[in-house]
Amino acid sequence: MAYQKYTPSLVLQLLLLALVLAIANGSDLKLGFYKKRCPRAEAIVEKATADHISVAPSLAAPLLRMHFHDCFVRGCDGSVLIDSKKNNQAEKDGIPNLSLRGYQVIDAAKTALEKECPGVVSCADILALVARDAIYQIKGPYWPVPLGRRDGRVSIASESLTLPSPFADITRLKAQFASKGLSVKDLVVLSGGHTVGTSHCSTIAARLYNFTGKGDTDPSLDSDYVPYLKSKCKPTDRTTLLEMDPGSFRSFDEKYYTNVWKRRGLFQSDAALLADKETSAYVKLQAESHGSTFFKDFEESMVKMGEIGVLTGKAGEIRRHCAMIN
Repeated sequence: MAYQKYTPSLVLQLLLLALVLAIANGSDLKLGFYKKRCPRAEAIVEKATADHISVAPSLAAPLLRMHFHDCFVRGCDGSVLIDSKKNNQAEKDGIPNLSLRGYQVIDAAKTALEKECPGVVSCADILALVARDAIYQIKGPYWPVPLGRRDGRVSIASESLTLPSPFADITRLKAQFASKGLSVKDLVVLSGGHTVGTSHCSTIAARLYNFTGKGDTDPSLDSDYVPYLKSKCKPTDRTTLLEMDPGSFRSFDEKYYTNVWKRRGLFQSDAALLADKETSAYVKLQAESHGSTFFKDFEESMVKMGEIGVLTGKAGEIRRHCAMIN
């Protein structure tokens, strides 16, 4: 994929857009939004999430990723949950979203909520709550989730290609986050979500076997780590799963930053964090201080991310089924 060149004028435009988004995003969201119309809403979502995570804790990482992928395309409007139809391929069938899973958790929460208070709680709000509750279930941080999002009615697979890529360099990543009203600090903090979960060998095959098209290895990878990765992933392997945070991929902790600092981050986008003064300093801080501020920072950045481009008031709709537009 050819990356766009970021000129000073384009950077200024992105910063102005970020300012507008920062002012507009989440202004109508509030804590306890459903207190009168569906008092048990958050408790119902929490129970549905706990019921699934207690049986399959590995779902926590993909549910967090699902929320991220939703918010970065058309804002946090639940559009990633919509099924494709004959005349439209939806986001969930876009290439970056094919490995998403955990939709059954959203559906279980929605079903329970529709029995309790039909037509009140949006799928977008459910996804935001499930992501938080799933991470908390695996002993991760717990952040406040202001509510009041409404569901979008548009979902287009090709738009998922605008998601931050595991192959992106730091310039592209910073520009993409800025366009959503997120700071450079938010970028490096939210990257810490890679402390949980797995990815397929196909994501790093080029880094290991053909980085510049000459059969070489990415020089940003620790050379002592390369043999281990190659023992796990052969050049054409597209199915084997790799731990994003080896030895700690089920635990939400700061060890992701330790790995990145050692040049053992799995993705090119992880390695890219060492190519910028601000992101590199944060990686070093968390690696050396055993994550002294990581949980607090992650909570703050997740609140900001959860307010990207939200629909509120009379915009959008409240879907009866999360996979279908009313």
